Amino acid sequence: MRIGVLTGGGDAPGLNAAIRGVARRAFQLGHQVSGIKNGWAGALRGDMADLTPTDVRGILPLGGTILGSSRTNPLKEPEGIERVTASLQRFGIDGLVAIGGDDTLSVARGLFDAGCKVVGVPKTIDNDLSGTEFCIGFDTAVGIVTEALDRLHTTASSHHRVMVVEVMGRDTGWVGVTGGIAGGADLVVIPEFPVGLDEIVAHLRQRRGEGKDFSIIVVCEAVDIPGLEVAQDGRADAFGHVQLAKRGIGDSLSQGIEAATGFETRVTVLGHLQRGGTPSALDRLWATRLGVAAVDLLNEGQSGVAPVRRDGEVAVSPLSDLVKEQRRVTRELYELSRVFG
Repeated sequence: MRIGVLTGGGDAPGLNAAIRGVARRAFQLGHQVSGIKNGWAGALRGDMADLTPTDVRGILPLGGTILGSSRTNPLKEPEGIERVTASLQRFGIDGLVAIGGDDTLSVARGLFDAGCKVVGVPKTIDNDLSGTEFCIGFDTAVGIVTEALDRLHTTASSHHRVMVVEVMGRDTGWVGVTGGIAGGADLVVIPEFPVGLDEIVAHLRQRRGEGKDFSIIVVCEAVDIPGLEVAQDGRADAFGHVQLAKRGIGDSLSQGIEAATGFETRVTVLGHLQRGGTPSALDRLWATRLGVAAVDLLNEGQSGVAPVRRDGEVAVSPLSDLVKEQRRVTRELYELSRVFG
């Protein structure tokens, strides 16, 4: 059997570990592997090449993806699914492993519906796919947020400032709330439980009244804060996502706080630092496990599914369940973050 593998959407630490897991398991089972370059863009163009054991040697600790990625959406291209199917057939690919988030996996679901043999692997630093406890890249992103908060504590306390830290996560607050708890943030503002500017200001004034002369606020890039205006950018990618960093929510919140309180306030936008660099041990481990499991599923003849983590173990989920809705931050976890403000 010849197995194709691609990585789609935003990059995340651990992608190369997953590619390595796919390839090494396939080679062990006597299969061949084709790497599809730049996600669905490469699948549409037929841009793919054989992977050898040498190609995946030494890539475990590397960030990014050796295959490249894109935000191309075949579902929006003329005869996109048919063109991808034709490319796979032309290169003799019997089964496909698609590593990505809800956008990439929604295309994989479309291929499955069209009769292709395809297995997904969940990847997104947002950690918002339903049906799995873990997505590749999330743990590393949280570690980066945590380290940033540790560092910002020292300068915030030295200058008695309010520090606003803008983090990724798109429409969910997993990165923000988890990193905020781990890094000791004084307030976390996430999409699931929005708070108004007045409430944020009151919280900061209360802290000052208690003798706490600095504060750190984590704010998620997509959150809407009543009483605060942000920039609007209507440009969107092929999946309909706008570039949230251009909203400038962190900068707007910083200015709003300073205007309302007079407290000296600074903003740090972590941005793509959360996507880059060496993956954590946990991301390496689970990317490897899920990559290997994906090949095992294809080898067993399964399709339209993905290996996931459930109750700490590898389980199997239909692709339709992974992409049907976003997994939202629970109130219990959010309330935990409020304990330490």
